[in-house]
Amino acid sequence: MNVYDLSQEVFSCCVFPGDPAPEKQTLCSMEKGDPYNLTVFSMCAHNGTHVDAPFHFLQDGKTVDLLPLSKTVGYAFVAEHEGDVSAEHATQMLHKARSLHPEGAKRILIKGKSTVTLEAARVFADAKVDLVGNESQTVGPEDAPMAVHKVLLGADIVLLEGIRLSHVPEGIYLLSAAPLNFAACEGAPCRAILISL
Repeated sequence: MNVYDLSQEVFSCCVFPGDPAPEKQTLCSMEKGDPYNLTVFSMCAHNGTHVDAPFHFLQDGKTVDLLPLSKTVGYAFVAEHEGDVSAEHATQMLHKARSLHPEGAKRILIKGKSTVTLEAARVFADAKVDLVGNESQTVGPEDAPMAVHKVLLGADIVLLEGIRLSHVPEGIYLLSAAPLNFAACEGAPCRAILISL
């Protein structure tokens, strides 16, 4: 069994343009004579590897604490792709995932420098997938991510953004990417891992 860590290190992670970067402060340090080490930190809910809940772009959408954990834990297909993901590419990913495992198409993780197009988002939405993940800090085009987010989140699809898949071969895995339980928030960081079958 192999366990693959898909998560960015928090304090050196990628940050969506305009979002605040994570910061940490040492409150107590044994090196300075304190009896223990203690750190406080602040970060945006969308720094590094994180989950988007529907409330991110939909006022009446579910917040991260109300997401069923079954959306972020279960079988997933890692699909290699570079560039824009078209409707045809999305259809091919779903077909290949289903051919490898009956539940393989419930969670699609896209490996490579790619952007989910609006047309691909509609394919995933029509297929009623539980989760779409990618390596970028946003699943849609960075300069105009709203439309893709609204289609996916509007279909109750959880987004897993900022994952790292370069060391993971294409195929079916068990995914664990449960977000931190932040009440009434639109997103949260997570420690995403894949386990080989």
